[in-house]
Amino acid sequence: MRSLIPSRRAFGTGLAAAGALMASARTAAASPRPQVVAHRGASGYRPEHTASAYLLAIAQGADVIEPDLVLTKDGALVARHENEIGGTTDVASRPEFAGRRTARDIDGERVEGWFTEDFTLAELKTLRARERLPQLRPGSARHDGEDGVLTFAEVAALARRESARTGRTIGLCPEMKHPAHFRRLGLAFEPIMAAALKAEGLDAATAPVLVQCFEVGPLKTLSTLSKAPRVQLVSAEGGPADLPGARYADMVTAEGLKAIAAYAQAVGPEWRQVLKVDGAGALAGPTSLVADAHAVGLKVFPWTVRAENTFLPPALRRGATPADHGDAASLLTALYAAGVDGVFCDFPDLAVAARGG
Repeated sequence: MRSLIPSRRAFGTGLAAAGALMASARTAAASPRPQVVAHRGASGYRPEHTASAYLLAIAQGADVIEPDLVLTKDGALVARHENEIGGTTDVASRPEFAGRRTARDIDGERVEGWFTEDFTLAELKTLRARERLPQLRPGSARHDGEDGVLTFAEVAALARRESARTGRTIGLCPEMKHPAHFRRLGLAFEPIMAAALKAEGLDAATAPVLVQCFEVGPLKTLSTLSKAPRVQLVSAEGGPADLPGARYADMVTAEGLKAIAAYAQAVGPEWRQVLKVDGAGALAGPTSLVADAHAVGLKVFPWTVRAENTFLPPALRRGATPADHGDAASLLTALYAAGVDGVFCDFPDLAVAARGG
């Protein structure tokens, strides 16, 4: 299968000239292996979206690191899982920000806490990162407070440095989070994203980057502002926040995938949309999604493989508690066998090992 992120070259010496990203997807020989995308870094081991998590992921052999991106009050792109940061930073313990706690409607869901759009970048830079799932990941939680909040520019700089150090291109897979929500606040995500890509030398079809979004309109708009490749994210349930009434289930039919191919180069489904799970909770072979996507020229990057029992189908669970690690290797092996072009994983070392290196 063919790679969307070039295997080497020039991320440290000029991103715009970094191999033949989409050209290779159309014309080059098949890549010998799918790519490992470190989901928020090595987020099974370190607090997500931190320098520590990204560096560990690269050390474990990840090909690509993923920063979820949200906007600050002053329009800066920062790497956080959500714009609500009460669970991923120490903001709740900071008395100077106690008055910022509020409630917001985020894509139809009421959420309470502290939101990046109420903070300047300078204010966010005073916060420290925390483990989002401490009950499941106490080892990661021991690293609370060691790292701060990164900007997209800082993540890109980290990838450039590591590309130069390791001699292999470390790709980026940024996700635009909740563009419709930010648009309602007067913060247009797409031009800010496009400007950031250009500033980082990533405004090219051959750049080692894949820009993701669960919404449709922002990807279409970005396609008019930047040449960077795009990934339409989908889920097993629900639909895009910017298209009321639309369903992800319809978007992954043969016809739906053909429509996605008009504005994106890849689709990012939930892994359960790629593999069937039978009534006993065992893996039961692939669905037609990968074949259907490849038929219209789309690459497939399923999300997200995690090692803890609570995230695995029943037949792959091991041990007695939700936090115990199950047989994630079998899930990864099945995804690779289904022909995926890459996989998002919180534990990059497991994904690399299951791939065979």
